[in-house]
Amino acid sequence: MPTLFRFIVTLAVLAGVVYGAMFALVMFVEPRKVELSVPIAPEKLKPQP
Repeated sequence: MPTLFRFIVTLAVLAGVVYGAMFALVMFVEPRKVELSVPIAPEKLKPQP
């Protein structure tokens, strides 16, 4: 039983670390907003006969 309890506690601690890392990423990392423009060849705009 102590081994199972230690395993469950280890999993809970790892889950807490992962959750904390995700929370830190959400709170402290700001995504860059970049305008994107992709040229399209005129041949691709014409329907194929």
